[in-house]
Amino acid sequence: MSRKGEQSREHILGAARELVMEKGFAGTAIDDILRRAGVSKGAFFHHFGSKAELARELVRWHAGQDIEMFRTLAARAEATHDDPYDQLLMFLQGFEAYISNPEQPSRGCMYAVYTYENAQFDEQVRGIVAEVLREWTAIYIRKFQEVLDVHPPRMEVSARQLAEMIVSIIEGALVLQRAYGKPDMTARQSRHFRDYLALLFDKPAQASAA
Repeated sequence: MSRKGEQSREHILGAARELVMEKGFAGTAIDDILRRAGVSKGAFFHHFGSKAELARELVRWHAGQDIEMFRTLAARAEATHDDPYDQLLMFLQGFEAYISNPEQPSRGCMYAVYTYENAQFDEQVRGIVAEVLREWTAIYIRKFQEVLDVHPPRMEVSARQLAEMIVSIIEGALVLQRAYGKPDMTARQSRHFRDYLALLFDKPAQASAA
């Protein structure tokens, strides 16, 4: 695909994401996307054969950006700190800064939208959403296991339990953030989770100075 074609595709996906987050997938018509993206119907169907194909590519595109963000935050934390606990806290603080950024385009959770409108999508799309959430959880499992290997917790808990807890907190907070119109909801709940980690490991809730 040419650079111009790739830019056109990215523009359509960006417009579709904005509209889906605003109106839901069922409430977003192809014509809405064309108007928001400023492209022709021919350009849309050059990249996507149908709205169903757009749904698959949109969740893959959104997921790719999320996973890249997570990997970037993890690499930055690992380059800054040797202690896995400090790495984890810096990782969480980086996520809080990212999700609080008013210029960050997604002010809710694409996966929640897809889950709520489950009947709108085929098995392939549902499988993509589930796989993304599993990969997201796996990143957290790795980070928590590294902490548990070095710092014994004050109560018995597994890396998977902690990972599923933070994923549940973030997903739920994103829904409430959108429902209540409170843009700081997700970051605030992540900070509460860091307070829980501080109690669990008897350590500070902030990463130490590098």
